[in-house]
Amino acid sequence: MISIRQLDRDLLAIARRYADAPHTWPTPVCFDPVQRWYQRLAVAADHEVWALSWLPGQGTDLHDHGGSAGAFLVVSGVLTEETVSRGALRPQQLVAGTGRRFGPRHVHQVTNRGDQPAVSVHVYRPALRRMTRYLLAEGRLRVAEVAEAGVAW
Repeated sequence: MISIRQLDRDLLAIARRYADAPHTWPTPVCFDPVQRWYQRLAVAADHEVWALSWLPGQGTDLHDHGGSAGAFLVVSGVLTEETVSRGALRPQQLVAGTGRRFGPRHVHQVTNRGDQPAVSVHVYRPALRRMTRYLLAEGRLRVAEVAEAGVAW
């Protein structure tokens, strides 16, 4: 049996709690045709929670989370997460209601490849302080940029 304390530490469970209650979010979801929209929903001593919206074709670069572990849950729509395996990107489609946990060294990119808007909730522990963006060249990750919180987002 999982205790309440374990549930509170499970980042995907935290994401699900927020995903199940969008009426409690401090701002309604927006869809920006120019770039992905994102809004921090909450910050606690050991984690933070973000909502993101994705119009068809919008996505991230290949990136990590600066040493933070995390989880994300698709609230609506369909997202494709790609991770690097054996020098190539491997896609996994995530439909509404599904999500995944990841460790502090996870590198991925997420894209809305569908024809409908999507919304997702992301939780990071500790709060994001930096993210490294990568290029995949000749089967190897190459650092393209290191973005700092408060400057890049």
